[in-house]
Amino acid sequence: MEFEFNERTAEAMLGAATAAGGISAYLEFRHTGLTAGRLVAEMDARDDLLTPFGNLHGGCLSAFVDHCLGVVFYPVIPHKAWVATTEFKLNLLRPVSSGVCVAVADIVSLSKRSGVARIDITNDGQIVCAAQGTVTIVAPKG
Repeated sequence: MEFEFNERTAEAMLGAATAAGGISAYLEFRHTGLTAGRLVAEMDARDDLLTPFGNLHGGCLSAFVDHCLGVVFYPVIPHKAWVATTEFKLNLLRPVSSGVCVAVADIVSLSKRSGVARIDITNDGQIVCAAQGTVTIVAPKG
């Protein structure tokens, strides 16, 4: 699949994982690569995010999926357009107790009004979460 790719937007997004604050800042997401249709991002499985059983809370991975689902579209949609998550589904495949979680989000489908992406998250070289989601693309006003 080919996309119109805005390199300036991609460069701005690379360093912006925590710029807006909120949950992405709290969970300390990092964007490590953003190309046409693909985002690579990381988050640490910090001790303060673990459940009493010693595993990363599934809500952290869910927030990571939602974040990546939106970000992957920005460099390939019209300038000043924005995306809103419509839905996503994730499968938590194995527990995470330490280390770095690496998400790879790939765009599967893109139209003027919606997009679909797949997000796989690995930890220590093993897949821990498989997800897919849909976004609504909101055109800029005016």
